[in-house]
Amino acid sequence: MQTIIAATNFSPASINAVNYAADMASVIGSRLCLLHVFPYPMTFSEVPAPANSLAKMEEDAKQQMLELKEKTAARVNGRIDIDTEVRTGYVIPELEDYCEHMQPYAVVVGAESSGALERFFLGGRTTSAIEELNCPVIVVPPEAHFTNIRKIGLACDLRNVVETIPFNQIKSLVNEFKAELHIIHINEVSQPVFDPDTISESGWLQDILGELKPKYHFIKYIKENEMEKGITDFAEQQKIDLLITVPKKHNFLGRLFQHSHSKRLVLQAHVPVLSIHE
Repeated sequence: MQTIIAATNFSPASINAVNYAADMASVIGSRLCLLHVFPYPMTFSEVPAPANSLAKMEEDAKQQMLELKEKTAARVNGRIDIDTEVRTGYVIPELEDYCEHMQPYAVVVGAESSGALERFFLGGRTTSAIEELNCPVIVVPPEAHFTNIRKIGLACDLRNVVETIPFNQIKSLVNEFKAELHIIHINEVSQPVFDPDTISESGWLQDILGELKPKYHFIKYIKENEMEKGITDFAEQQKIDLLITVPKKHNFLGRLFQHSHSKRLVLQAHVPVLSIHE
């Protein structure tokens, strides 16, 4: 049975992500695992936190997790199995370890960014999850809700597609939800839309994904910091339900996840973003 992991810190945005994960799991018939990692308490001296303080934090976390499990089960009318895990430590390493054990279909996290300080810390965790986890990661905006996935967008730079695009996962996802696939290519205004490389790579993409009958869209941007805005604006206008990105190390989508505009794409998009590594 497939497994979806929803990571939560019990904030409103992360609870929304849990609801999204539960509704998705209900549609595809997968198991849902709720994970909460509470950090070691910060101390400002060499004296460690009292053991009873840690025990109380763990007890409170487990109680919150139990209540969340009950609410989530009621939300989906008991149609899926729900497991819970409460851990102590650092969020990303613990999440990574849990994923290695569970081998999930996807990890679902909330994009939490209500204030400047919170944006810095939680945004860092979100993008760290994308960069460090080997499994697919879905980042859910606070206002996004799962209804179904009818339109899937793939942000693609049309470079080295055979070596970098996870075709099997994309095909499986599109077929799972019987969705439309939209290929979104974005480049600078000064660059030709159909240069030889783009034409060649589009041909390879069509050869491999042609059975899905994808629709192609070409978007221009003027300044580098407008890349993510072009993608997210298109996704919102076309009512894309899930936007796929494939982070790369040395090209457009690599830059997209290494610089500040990557956080704007992931944390400010009003459309859930699915990151799948090449």
